[in-house]
Amino acid sequence: RERERETERARERESKKEQERERARAKERDKKRERARESESERERERERVEERESESARDRAIERKRDSEKERARERGSERDRERERERERESARVRESEREREQD
Repeated sequence: RERERETERARERESKKEQERERARAKERDKKRERARESESERERERERVEERESESARDRAIERKRDSEKERARERGSERDRERERERERESARVRESEREREQD
């Protein structure tokens, strides 16, 4: 009878140890799952940061292109004004020469 009790206690101790090992394995599985979730979250955040940087770069490039085209239009307008002023100077010079010629003839 004593041996039976000892055998029963040994079985209970072994059962408790096995339960403890199973709890430890479950805890480790939970930790791994949590780390995997955190890794996936971090990868997702990194993807979002990359997308944001890319979209900022695209916006910056679009702004730069717009600025460049505005500068080009301003240069073209400036050139057109310069050409118009030059034509006006030529017309004025022609008028002056014409009036000098008329004075000389008088």
